[in-house]
Amino acid sequence: MSTELRRLRNYIDGEFRDAADGRTTEVVNPATGEAYATAPLSGPADVDAAMEAAARAFPAWRDATPAERQRALLKIADAFEERAEELIAAEVENTGKPTGLTRSEEIPPMVDQIRFFAGAARMLEGRSAGEYMEGMTSIIRREPIGVCAQVAPWNYPMMMAVWKFAPALAAGNTVVLKPSDTTPASSVLIAEIIGSVLPKGVFNVICGDRDTGRLMVEHETPAMASITGSVRAGMSVAESASKDLKRVHLELGGKAPVVVFEDTDIAKAVEDISMAGFFNAGQDCTAACRVLVHESIHDEFVAALAKAAEETKTGQPHDEDVLYGPLNNPNQLKQVEGFIERLPAHARVEAGGKRVGDKGYFFAPTVVSGVKQDDEIIQKEVFGPVITVQSFTDEDQALEYANGVEYALASSVWTKDHARAMRMSKKMDFGCVWINTHIPLVAEMPHGGFKKSGYGKDLSAYGFEDYTRVKHVMTSLG
Repeated sequence: MSTELRRLRNYIDGEFRDAADGRTTEVVNPATGEAYATAPLSGPADVDAAMEAAARAFPAWRDATPAERQRALLKIADAFEERAEELIAAEVENTGKPTGLTRSEEIPPMVDQIRFFAGAARMLEGRSAGEYMEGMTSIIRREPIGVCAQVAPWNYPMMMAVWKFAPALAAGNTVVLKPSDTTPASSVLIAEIIGSVLPKGVFNVICGDRDTGRLMVEHETPAMASITGSVRAGMSVAESASKDLKRVHLELGGKAPVVVFEDTDIAKAVEDISMAGFFNAGQDCTAACRVLVHESIHDEFVAALAKAAEETKTGQPHDEDVLYGPLNNPNQLKQVEGFIERLPAHARVEAGGKRVGDKGYFFAPTVVSGVKQDDEIIQKEVFGPVITVQSFTDEDQALEYANGVEYALASSVWTKDHARAMRMSKKMDFGCVWINTHIPLVAEMPHGGFKKSGYGKDLSAYGFEDYTRVKHVMTSLG
């Protein structure tokens, strides 16, 4: 007996709609491997409709006072809290994440981030007036950019949607958001929640695949395209946006080095690093996935980390003591398995290294040692619950290894030597350097990388300013 699939729909101009041509795609729960919903496979007509709605809504939203935008975002934050259990249920079905961790680790920061940007809405200001030429007064205005085309990823579909829409709306822009084709459920629910607060057309959600995202970025209406995703996807967006010189905001891949010196408390470091490496099945661009350990403590550290991996649990969302759920989709499972299958002979799998069960896309917590700097598993993003360990001899070699990848998003240094921590944080080529911790984020501080990890910042006043443009106004005093 077949179960009828839930029907998700686009949210355009204040109403829910099917795709104009009726096309749909099935949405699969990665914890079971079974479809639970259908979502629109949006095409050109849907993208046109969403962009036209956002463009019509922009003048009024742009001209709303900062206080009005702040009140709207605060109402949205309150609504997220009130409907938290619905959001959790949608996200768990989207991703297979543990229910308890989704409740404790995602809802509170999301609500806090919306409230932060609600406050930032009241700070949209330029420099004070000044005379830099005789008889002339100059003023700097900060203005919203316009319609923003935004593409959210599948690893944190709900939270990354917040990172996208909250600063954009706070600055006075209107939004067309596309969730990943594998995780649309929570974004559709977010549209319902936001739609009860904002004027129609200010916030729109269209579901679809890679082609839908391309149509959004290439569309003539948006003034800005923002994506969180892979390096390949980011390059494609940048290339498409270049055709009409759209602004681009890219938060892409990571390969975070975790540099552990000999004076580190090994037990504490292993506990924190294993958590930061395996959380969300390692599907995090800041994951502590690439550990560099001083040679004097290497063997002890590897043994402790392997033991921590063996004690880490993955399983169904409602299982107890589960740190993470499944990989997001069968292609991602295949990718992670491929990295392990292609390991060179000098590498050793110290723990895990295999799929767990035959239902859903679960992969065991994995530790790989003996790897070299030019190995594929060091140079390329695995995006799974896999932590590699390398040995280094001194500070210079640690820096060489840490910086010797094409990614530059996040990193951490573990040492009791304050001067060494400061030297390393200065020389490490990453957008974030944590010291004696790894992965905490706060709304007030920027998140974003260098090199092939992209450009632009999420969170913070810097992320808010990314959704504004600067205008010089000069007036004659004569």
